[in-house]
Amino acid sequence: MNVLLKSATIIDSKSEFHNTVQDILIEKGVIVKIAKNIKNTDNYKEIKRDNLHVSQGWFDSSVCFGEPGFEERDTIKNGLQTAAVSGFTAVAMNANTQPTLDTSSDISFVNTKAQNHAVQLLPIGALTKASKGEHISEMFDMTNAGAHAFYDYKKPIANANVLKIALQYANNFDGLICSYPQDNSISRQGVVNEHKTSTTLGLKGNPNLAEALQVSRDLFLLEYTNGKLHIPTISTAEAVGLIREAKKKSLNVTCSVAIHNLFFTDDVLTHFDTNFKVLPPLRVKKDVDALIEGVKDGTIDMVTSDHNPLNIELKNIEFDYASYGTVGLESAFSALNTLFSLKQSISILTRGKERFGIENSSISVGNKANATLFNPNEKYTFTTSHLNSKSKNSIFLNSELKGQVYGIIANNKLIIK
Repeated sequence: MNVLLKSATIIDSKSEFHNTVQDILIEKGVIVKIAKNIKNTDNYKEIKRDNLHVSQGWFDSSVCFGEPGFEERDTIKNGLQTAAVSGFTAVAMNANTQPTLDTSSDISFVNTKAQNHAVQLLPIGALTKASKGEHISEMFDMTNAGAHAFYDYKKPIANANVLKIALQYANNFDGLICSYPQDNSISRQGVVNEHKTSTTLGLKGNPNLAEALQVSRDLFLLEYTNGKLHIPTISTAEAVGLIREAKKKSLNVTCSVAIHNLFFTDDVLTHFDTNFKVLPPLRVKKDVDALIEGVKDGTIDMVTSDHNPLNIELKNIEFDYASYGTVGLESAFSALNTLFSLKQSISILTRGKERFGIENSSISVGNKANATLFNPNEKYTFTTSHLNSKSKNSIFLNSELKGQVYGIIANNKLIIK
């Protein structure tokens, strides 16, 4: 793949060309020249776009694609294409498939499906067999097959001893254990945040306490085992505080937050729109403010789209019975860029790779091209026309957002709108 990017603003603090406008010449997937004006003597494909910006390729630590088993929601092929046109060069795929990804052959199947795509797919294996929370899965075998972490997607590990054993066992091969932060004995049948809105709407509440208790327990287990833990999609001020203190103690812990938990509060639930039914639930402004501060000060390591396509039958029903989840890849950058500065947004989208075992590649001569192309200034209303996913359950529909993605260059391939 040979391509010439014209007049691109480079946003990459690790590059000597950071914050400058340059032409970038790429030959066979490698950056061979960066200069103010490069002549296209070999008649390569030229990329010219309004206000073109280039950064290191973006990473999403939590996506669902459905396949195998739920192809009506989305497929790996279309999911990776969606990630590409949304600016992501690497995504970590959850194990909530049918069958659950809990064996080495399951991981091999997923890797085969994603082979030779521009977007790097990082399979996450189930932490326990069939994600039932009872017996740890074949983590070592799955690691050898290409699994990058282990997580029972949105299913808390109720048995503390199971999580303890998993953390101890994974120490033998530097495995990353993920534990969903919710105590089901406290959250019970709560479908929204337990607060004024839940009372007003007559919906059962899921209190902050359910998250704080589980995070506290998991951090105690982490300290006891000296393991390696990632806590996905926290949503409360209490969780931010607990993880901040754990990091001060140098515990090996990271965490993420879903972009919609930064963007919305539970005030949006007044019309019972099931696109706003997510897990963890949308919280109150106090929590959102604490989460945003946690992202800024590094307590929260990653912001994820928590992309979860669901077919219409699972959403177009009464709020109590609708499934949790929203698609989020297509809106992730624009939502982040609406909340944070451009510098902060790009930092958020490019950090977290190392935790999942992949490297960042700076925009520098001699490096393989792994880059995202975008315009950070375009404002627009997000509609279904912006969705590439097979499922259309987006929490951001009709939201005013800022920033447009053009595409990516990665794995010696160009995908551009």
